[in-house]
Amino acid sequence: MDLMSARVAGRPHVKKRRVPLWDNARWIAITLVVMGHAILKLINGSDVAYEAYLFIYAFHVPLFVAVSGYFARSGPLGTRQLHRLITDIVFPYVVFETIWTLLRWLLGGEFNLDYSSASWTLWFLISLLAWRLMLPFIVLLRYPLLISILISIGAGYIASIDGTFALSRTLGLLPFFVFGWKLRQWKLTARWLALGVGKVWRWRVAALTLFSALLGVITLNVDALRTLKIRQFLLYSEAYPTFGYDQLWAGGIRLGLMLLAFALIMAFLLLVPRSTTWFTALGSATMYIYLLHSFLLFPLRESGVLGGVQPAWVLPALLLLSVLISVLLSLPIVKRLFRPVIEPRVRWLFRRHESTHTGTIVLPPMDPPSAEQA
Repeated sequence: MDLMSARVAGRPHVKKRRVPLWDNARWIAITLVVMGHAILKLINGSDVAYEAYLFIYAFHVPLFVAVSGYFARSGPLGTRQLHRLITDIVFPYVVFETIWTLLRWLLGGEFNLDYSSASWTLWFLISLLAWRLMLPFIVLLRYPLLISILISIGAGYIASIDGTFALSRTLGLLPFFVFGWKLRQWKLTARWLALGVGKVWRWRVAALTLFSALLGVITLNVDALRTLKIRQFLLYSEAYPTFGYDQLWAGGIRLGLMLLAFALIMAFLLLVPRSTTWFTALGSATMYIYLLHSFLLFPLRESGVLGGVQPAWVLPALLLLSVLISVLLSLPIVKRLFRPVIEPRVRWLFRRHESTHTGTIVLPPMDPPSAEQA
C-alpha cells in the first residue's frame, strides 16, 4: 500500500526520519477525503453543500494520489516489493470487499461477491496496485507526465473504459500519481524547507489567493457548474459520453481541471505546516482512516436522514464530524485492532524459495510491515 516508503531490497533496514511536512499533508488530505464523503448526501438539496463539495473535490483526490506517487518506487520491483504489493494492497482489498459484500447481504441485498467491482472507497486499492506496477515502465519514457496526461484525456472518450477493476479512475488519475513522483525527482521538499520565513509567507499568500479565487468562482457560478456536470468530471469515474459529453472538446474540460488540480496540489503543500503539529503523528494512519471511515459514515449515507433540504447547521456539523472521525481512526488502539487486516503479516502466503532459471534461492525474511503511510 504505498502510501508507504518502500525499503531497498537487500539493504539493512534503517528507520528513516519522518518529515513533518508530509505527515501533516497526509492527515489533512485524508481528512478532506472523509469530508467529501460525509457531505455527499447534502449536495442535491443545498447550493452551499454543493459549493463545498466542488471545492474539496477540485483537488483532494488528486492530492491523495500525488502523495502516494511521491513515496512510490520507480525502480524495478524486486521480490520483496512484490510481496508488499500482495500483503499491503491485494490482501486488504479482498478482505474488505468481502466484508462489504456480506454487509450488503445482511441488510437485505443480494449476495454477489464480485471482486471486479470495487465497493465505495476500495477502488483506490486497485488503482494503487496498478499505478505501482505501471510506474517503473512509465518512467522509462522521455516525457512520463505528458504521456500520462494524454492517456487520461484519451481514456475519457472510450465508453467501454468503466469502473471494472477501477480502470476509468486508474487511467484518469494516473497523471497525479506520476506528478507526485516528479515532485520527488525535482527535490522540491528540501528547497521548500530551506526557505526563510519571509519567502515562505510570500508563497503562502499566493496559495491562499488561488484557493480564494477558486471558492469565489464556484460560489458565483454554482448553477452553471451543476448544468455543466463538473462533478462528474472531477470524479474521473466515467467516460465523457456516459454523462452527456459526446463532443470532441470534452477532453479539454478534463485537461483544464487537471491543470487546475496540479496548481492546487502545489498551493496546498505550500500551506501545510512545515514543522510538527498536534496532528503530525496522525499522518502515519491514513490507510486506516481511508478503509474504516466508510463504515462509520455508512449509516448516515444509507439511512436517508440526510436526504432533502437540511438545516444550515448540518453542513458544518458533518465537516466537524469528519475531523473527529479522522482523529478517532488515527488512534493507536485502532491501529492495534485492525492491523491484521490492513497491515497483515501473511508470511504463510509465500514460499520460502524463489525459483530461478538456475535453481532456487532462499528468500530473506520479510521485514514487518511499515506504518509509514500517506
